[in-house]
Formats: sequence, structure tokens, C-alpha cells
Amino acid sequence: MTETQNVVVPALPQSRAAAAPEAPAVDDDRLSLTNREFESAVATAARRLRDAGVGPGGVVGVLLPNRVELVVALFAAWRLGAAVTPVNPALADQEAEFQIRDAGVRVLVTDSEVSIPDVSLITCDELLAASSGAADPVSVSGTDLALLIYTAGTTGTPKGVMITHGNIDAMTATFVDHFQFTDAEHSLLVLPLFHANGVVLGVLSPLRAGGCATIVGRFRPEQFFPAVEKHRPTYFSAVPAIYAMLSALPDDVVPDTGSLRFGICGAAPMPTDLIERFETRFQVPIVEGYGLSETTTASAINPLVGLRKPGTVGPPLPGQRIRIVDHELNDVEPGQTGEVLIAGDVVMAGYLNRPEATADTIVDGWLRTGDVGRLDEDGYLQLVDRVKDMIIRGGENIYPKEIEAQIYHNDGVFEAAVIGRPHDVLGEIPVAYLSLREGATVTPSEIEADLKQRLALIKVPVEITVLDDVPKNPVGKIDKPALRRLDAARTK
Repeated sequence: MTETQNVVVPALPQSRAAAAPEAPAVDDDRLSLTNREFESAVATAARRLRDAGVGPGGVVGVLLPNRVELVVALFAAWRLGAAVTPVNPALADQEAEFQIRDAGVRVLVTDSEVSIPDVSLITCDELLAASSGAADPVSVSGTDLALLIYTAGTTGTPKGVMITHGNIDAMTATFVDHFQFTDAEHSLLVLPLFHANGVVLGVLSPLRAGGCATIVGRFRPEQFFPAVEKHRPTYFSAVPAIYAMLSALPDDVVPDTGSLRFGICGAAPMPTDLIERFETRFQVPIVEGYGLSETTTASAINPLVGLRKPGTVGPPLPGQRIRIVDHELNDVEPGQTGEVLIAGDVVMAGYLNRPEATADTIVDGWLRTGDVGRLDEDGYLQLVDRVKDMIIRGGENIYPKEIEAQIYHNDGVFEAAVIGRPHDVLGEIPVAYLSLREGATVTPSEIEADLKQRLALIKVPVEITVLDDVPKNPVGKIDKPALRRLDAARTK
């Protein structure tokens, strides 16, 4: 997309209101907006932000839980030519202030009781309060900054991923085409809106297709299917932990899932046993996909129609290219394992104010993902693990995902994670942490005995520990850095 080419997504409130004013746009459990009402709310919010000093090139912070006003604030900032950085409301004050400062925020939309010098606060009520004057839409280009999504910071200081309007236009157009979205599409958003998946796939893509989005609050497994039956969505996107919790619901939970065309799984590889369990029980197909915030959400997804391969994340999406390379960034032989590199219009502009990190991550137009994978004979990507999660035991490479997949063969296991523990002689040894399904009686020794039948002995964890709950990060992915800290504390 060229710098001068107009983009589609920022003008969606106006175009939707003109085309179908009374059709639904976005709703949550408190507020429901038609296209006409959505456009009016965005215009009102834009005037309020303008009065607070927001203009082209600025950055608006949004510190809110999942709710309609977050989406309104997003489009209002874009109308003024500003970008948005969504802040995870679960962050500690110091963490939130770091992001707000790093992003250069001067206006923060929030209902939280925070106080940050030189940052003006606007509540949700104030955002939608009537104000005088007009806030005419500012023309934005494909290279203009749209979103600053901050990395989790598990390997260092969080970095602001710079997502442009061109990135978003390319990604939403791909989703609409890949999933054959129409104006009948209805997303049930259960993922957080401080993450690219929630914003781009959960909200912007159905809106671009002419459909709508229902925003739910914090995910609770017992409330998910009642929401499906009430709102009749056509799809939702989730992480493996959510599918695991839904599959673990009591047997007497027999929901009506007839409205759902499919579910999407991303953020982490999903064990094939869990896919089969969910699909068989609820009669909803799951398509696995793969991407990063740095690629505006997704780079590979299994097709809805055609060859769908559980255990893979599908082929590259149109407009994107995937390479598998060795440590010197040379292409490996077909079918061989190496680091996954991605190129295409969805690749971020870089990390905000981090030129060295950007140069290390984007090399000759290719994004280094830090993920290990291979392309099979059909061009489908199979993820093996994270480069940093690989365990080297006595010179042998061990991939935790392979061990975890075998652990999941036991029906009593709810979640499992394998990490490397430092060892004076071998360098590292694998250890496993897991949680069990309610009522399960399987023991670590039984799991160990089963793994010895399935894996080479070098891959069998030297210790298996059962926890009440395996720690997860704010996106719902198992938090291996937290597990490493826990393991280090236990082995002092």
C-alpha cells in the first residue's frame, strides 16, 4: 500500500451508517449501537478528544476492560489522525505508566482511578457526552500509525509494536476473504481488546464485512455458551486455554451451537487431542492459525473449505510469504526444521523508538519470529516451539511442544507445560508442570510411565509437578517465564 493511498477501516463508521443505518454494529452487556448510533458516538468522542488536544500524529491511550467505548475511542482517535495504544487494565500502576509514557500518550480514556502527571484523563461518560462543534475526519494514509500494541515483556522491557493503517487494511481484507465474511457475520469477542487478535479479528474484520461484534467481558467458561445461545454469533477466536476450559465443562452442559460456523485458535499451538475433543463434543470446527502482534494478527491459517490439518497452523495467508531458515538465515531443505520468517503487507513498521530491536527483528524485509517450525509437503506450517524455549540436554535439542503433545494424550490432564531446568553436567533437563481436570486421579508416576512408552528417554521429564493452575499471561497463553521463576525458586 502506497503512502498516499486511502485506507478503508478508519471510515467504517461513516460508510456503514450510510449503507445500513439501523443494522447492528457493536454491543456489550450494557450498550448496543446500530450503525447510525455507532457513527454518532464516534463523532461525539472525536469532538471530545479534539477538545482535549488530540490531533494528527498523537497517541491516545485507552485503559479499559472489554467494552463498546473502547471501540468508539479507537475510531474517534483515527478520525482525528491519531493512533491508539490499548493498555491492559490488569497491569500494575508502574507497568501501565511505563506504556503510557513510552507511547507518548497525552490523553487517556479510562474509568480507572489513575493519576499520571501531564496526562489528561477522560472517562467513558465524558467521552460520549455531547459537545459543540465538529471534528472533521482527517485523511490518513497506509503508512500512518494506527495502533501501538505492547509486547508482554516476558523477555525484557515491553516494546511498542507499530501497526499502520496499511497493515490493518491488509489484514482485515485477508480475513474477510479467507473466512468468506458477509454482512451476516457476527463475532463473539472473548479475547482482550488490548491485543491485536481481539481488535483486528474480533472487531474490525466483521465490521469491514458489514457484520457486527458482541463484546463480552472477562472470559468465564460457564458463561460462554449461554452467551452463544443469546447472541447467536457465527464465529469466535480463542486461545488453547479457553478451549481446554470449555471442554472441561460438566457433561450435562449441552449447548445449542448451531449459529457457530467455526472457532479460531491462535496464540499457541493447540494439541490435536484437544481439538478432537472440542469438535466432537460441541460440533464446532476449529481452524488453527498463527501470527504475532508484529504481523497484525495472523500469517497462516487452516482453510474452512479444503484440506484442514489439525496439528498444523495451515498454509501462508494470501499476500504473505513464509521461509524456514537456519541460524545463519539460510533456507533449510523442504521439511526441515528452522526459524520461521514472514514477509508481507501485514508486517509491522517496527518497534517504537527501538531501532536496534527493529533491525534485529526485520532483516531484509523478513520478520524473524523466534518460532521454530517446518513446512510440510502441502506447504502447511507446523510449529515446533519457540527458539528460546528449546531445551539443549547434553548437546541434544529437545522441543517442549513435542513432549507436551504426548502428555495431553492422557485425558486427565487439563494443561501442561515443559521447561528446561539448568543442570551442571547436561546443561538443561526437561521438567513438566501440569494441572488436572476436575475429578481426575492420574498421578505423575503414571504420566511418566506413559511418556516412557511414547518418547525417547532423553525427552522424558525428570520431574512432573501437578499445580492447581498453570500460570498464564494476560492473553491466556501459558506463562513459561513465570514457570521458570517458580522452578528456580523450588530448586534453590
